[in-house]
Amino acid sequence: MVGPFIFFDHFGPVAFAAGEGVDVRPHPHIGLATVTYLFEGGMIHRDSLGTVQRIEPGAVNWMTAGSGIVHSERTPPEARERGHRLHGIQTWVALPKAQEANAPSFSHQPKSALPEIARPGVSLRLLAGTAFGERAPTPIFSPMVYAAIEIAPGAALELPPEHEQRAVYAVEGELIVDGEPLPEQHLAVLPEGANVRLETASRVRAILLGGEAMDGDRLIWWNFVASSRELIDAASARWREQGFPPVPGETEFIPLPER
Repeated sequence: MVGPFIFFDHFGPVAFAAGEGVDVRPHPHIGLATVTYLFEGGMIHRDSLGTVQRIEPGAVNWMTAGSGIVHSERTPPEARERGHRLHGIQTWVALPKAQEANAPSFSHQPKSALPEIARPGVSLRLLAGTAFGERAPTPIFSPMVYAAIEIAPGAALELPPEHEQRAVYAVEGELIVDGEPLPEQHLAVLPEGANVRLETASRVRAILLGGEAMDGDRLIWWNFVASSRELIDAASARWREQGFPPVPGETEFIPLPER
């Protein structure tokens, strides 16, 4: 983990032909928050709380699973009809032990609500947590930073050691981290307690993430994150026995893996 971040999924960029799209059928989570951010395209989120939320580029969907939630993610109907592009990142944030059994919840933060931080040749959108004296409105459970960064050719950004653990991911373009190249679609864990310089010779899109070290190890299996094997086994049995609440308007689901 880097801070509370335990899972990182960079999807796309991908172009869907007319009639095609994404269909992530209903599936459960416990002990984590899913954090979805798009660069291109759109998705419709539905969950067992009754939430129906479209996400567009620049906005954040933060879904706290806590003791258990079920959700689906699908391409909006009009985008599926005409064909579309999709590109984004979903991370999972492990919840502290004191909150891993909390009631589930959902929060959507539109692009306009998220702090924008500007430096010469650099723009940073703060998706969750704190950075450079700003705080995002996204609900969090431990000190953290999660930000989308764009750096113009020849520009640089100095990262102060505001958070205990940090990493940077090069979404597009080659990033230079303290003089060392970081290829596209690679992640670098940054040294603790040190200033770090990000620069590039070409346009770069990157993600900064991190935060306070977690309060102990976490287990991850399928869609479940927990501080004990017993919690994962109980959630698995509950999904197998269809004990999770349904997602209104959905009839499909993803079965529990056999192993």
